[in-house]
Amino acid sequence: MAKIISNFFISLDGVVESPDQWHFPYWNDEMGAVVQAGLQSQAAMLMGRKLYEESSAYWTTTDQDQEIAALFNAAPKYVVSSTLEKADWNNTTVIGGDVAAGLRELKERLDGDIQMSGSATTVRWLLANGLLDELKLLVHPIVVGRGQRLFEDTPTHPLKLVESQTFQTGVLDLTYVPDTD
Repeated sequence: MAKIISNFFISLDGVVESPDQWHFPYWNDEMGAVVQAGLQSQAAMLMGRKLYEESSAYWTTTDQDQEIAALFNAAPKYVVSSTLEKADWNNTTVIGGDVAAGLRELKERLDGDIQMSGSATTVRWLLANGLLDELKLLVHPIVVGRGQRLFEDTPTHPLKLVESQTFQTGVLDLTYVPDTD
């Protein structure tokens, strides 16, 4: 059975928007190893409509990061959306209608991890519907001050810290699971 795992670059003040504007000074081999491990365990990618549109436009046309582009373009991809009718990006399936039932069926059918990177709105929905298995945060030692935060107007959801490490850059690598006790 597959697990849905969400991954975020996040600031100390909870901002997840536009990490390309504040994240790169903290990138090092430790972080690269964590990101690579997530890519290697990936059986499929999951995203919301907005991230799908941004990612498909970028990864199908970029001349940068060809190894990652090839991995993303070949991977099975699932898009959670009530408005997207079709997806043209290779190996992409839209999950609409009863999304919770569709994701439960997908988790039953796949082996490995269904990885998400981004899609804060989708992650909040997954958590609220008991479908998120792990939340992995790379907490950067910076206050961004503005931008979308991971948890905005979110009900209380107890989480349990199951793994943690500190990188030389001060970034915290934290893994949480829903606390069902």
